[in-house]
Amino acid sequence: MTAMTPSRTEPDLSFLLDHTSHVLRSKMSAALAGIGLTTRMHCVLVHALEEERTQIQLAEIGDMDKTTMVVTVDALEKAGLAERRPSRTDRRARIIAVTDEGARVAGQSQEIVDRVHREALATLPAKDAEALLRILGRLVEDGLATPVEAPRSARRARQAK
Repeated sequence: MTAMTPSRTEPDLSFLLDHTSHVLRSKMSAALAGIGLTTRMHCVLVHALEEERTQIQLAEIGDMDKTTMVVTVDALEKAGLAERRPSRTDRRARIIAVTDEGARVAGQSQEIVDRVHREALATLPAKDAEALLRILGRLVEDGLATPVEAPRSARRARQAK
């Protein structure tokens, strides 16, 4: 460190959150690859099962641009896990319908996601894990709930719906 380097007065929260998020995502991707899914495919399957949703709605939930969403749904269709159908409520809209096989795979993938989360939290004492989840939940609901406009857009995290 040179004399010109500003002294840090606070912990580097950005690094801590970014690094842990990156490692968790890499573990999740590796685990889901074992059943032939990507994290995006998992996201689309699970959220399409919750209720009738359009491709646009699912893209927003998964923080995907249109091209990425199309590629993801194409892969799900090719695998026989989902299909595009007209909406029952709006004939102009197309929804993503999960097939029976897709629902079975979504169940498997959710078990994998839950296991990866459990394993990550298992490195902490139970009280610390509970506190971490409570504190992060509070940040998501309050202190870090809404991004601000910036001259250069930062990548947006997936939105919980």
